[in-house]
Amino acid sequence: MKDNNKKNLLIYAHYYIPDVASTGQIIKELAEGMLDKFNITVICVVPSYTGIIEKKYKTQKYYRENINGVDIIRIRVPEFTKSSKKSRIKNIIIYFFGAIFATFKVEKQDYVFSISQPPILGGMLGVFGKWIKHAKFIYNIQDFNPEQTMAVGYSKNKLIMNLMMFLDKFSCRRSNLIITVGRDLVETVNKRFHNKKVPKTVLINNWIDEKQIYPLKKDNEKVKEFKKKYNLENKFIIMYSGNIGLYYDLENIFKVIEKIIPGTKTSDGKEVVFAFVGAGTSLENLKRYKEEKNMDNVEFIPYQDKKDLIYSLNAADVHWCINAKGIKGVSCPSKYYGIAAVGKPILGVLEENTEVRFLIEETKGGLVSNPGDYDAIEKNINWFINCF
Repeated sequence: MKDNNKKNLLIYAHYYIPDVASTGQIIKELAEGMLDKFNITVICVVPSYTGIIEKKYKTQKYYRENINGVDIIRIRVPEFTKSSKKSRIKNIIIYFFGAIFATFKVEKQDYVFSISQPPILGGMLGVFGKWIKHAKFIYNIQDFNPEQTMAVGYSKNKLIMNLMMFLDKFSCRRSNLIITVGRDLVETVNKRFHNKKVPKTVLINNWIDEKQIYPLKKDNEKVKEFKKKYNLENKFIIMYSGNIGLYYDLENIFKVIEKIIPGTKTSDGKEVVFAFVGAGTSLENLKRYKEEKNMDNVEFIPYQDKKDLIYSLNAADVHWCINAKGIKGVSCPSKYYGIAAVGKPILGVLEENTEVRFLIEETKGGLVSNPGDYDAIEKNINWFINCF
């Protein structure tokens, strides 16, 4: 029930819990943390981050729910395959137009908050909501596009890239406030506008709920269960946890991992294993590469439920934190905050003067090398193997 003494806040979020997308989790914690000040409505898709949709979400165009005090309008979208551009674009477009129509289903709003996902369209939804609801618009940029698209070569069509840049700069100009998640991302806002008439911008780092994710002892029963289930018992685990997608140069990282011969052991006799937890567009290619090269020291593990994430993160001895070359000022790997929360050392592959690299270096939380410097990456892997 709405509290008339509170302001109304509308959030556009492509994904929301129970989806495992990191932005969905962040928006959930943000929304629930502001319920003392706002009546909050979230417009998002039905749970579908993995591409699969449950039957109960296939019969209506819209679904209304309330989770922990947050009102939610979910939009039915088609299932998709992450490796298929066509199916992903169809899914995103249907969400976009569904969100526009869903905006008319909510009452007057004082504030509209939108994130930069889906690329470009997230910002445009915020502008639309601002106009329709006569509200103030806060634009949370998690990833800059088209910069990210160009960095990984997802599209090289200059006409499309120029249009994307025009539209996202338009969204920035129409916002009342831009929130970015890294020092290097703040610089990108300034560069976009050549340091002239730059929209009001602030830096707020992403985060993790330390009441849900925190260090556990090695003999914790749930951690032991996780290791047993995925053949990780008595192993030295170097883990990657998160989206196995285009922005992490994982196919080249695998060529480095290939040099670590299966059966390699640490100084205390533990066999080294590389565990990849998650899913994404690069997963099938990595699986094929593993089979072709007989990389028996690599294990693939599906996404873990939010309630089990604490156990998988604590199971690792070392965690990867990676961005591909060219992502500086474009994106910030939010997986860092979960790794830091469980107190595990980091094997970083991040460009200099980027937010998470700053944090790792400032806290002396691990070893970091530059993307593309595969000799240094191999050297850092071996340092961890030889020092444990």
